[in-house]
Amino acid sequence: MTAIHLSKSPLFTPALGKRLIAGAAIGLVLIGFFLITAGKGNPAWGDYWRVKPLLLTPALSALVGLCYDITQPLRNLKGWQGKLFLVVSLLGYAVGIWLSLILGMAGTLWN
Repeated sequence: MTAIHLSKSPLFTPALGKRLIAGAAIGLVLIGFFLITAGKGNPAWGDYWRVKPLLLTPALSALVGLCYDITQPLRNLKGWQGKLFLVVSLLGYAVGIWLSLILGMAGTLWN
């Protein structure tokens, strides 16, 4: 029977800041694109309806970058398991960014 040795590793990697900024930047660019193409919007949303998506989406996208950073040890596994976790992490990243866009636009562009 093979013994499993678990080493104590830090929860966050040194690249955490870069991944947080990258997630927030991706969210800001995507929500900016949607808001620019939205036009004037519905008068029932109020004058400052763009503020909520511009604040909420990048913040949630940064949290997606945090989740991606936490899965780094799984992506470093050798063999097919590491490749599987890479695909799952990238898929989870895409779904997380999509959900942050939906939550940012909830009540305005996403009815």
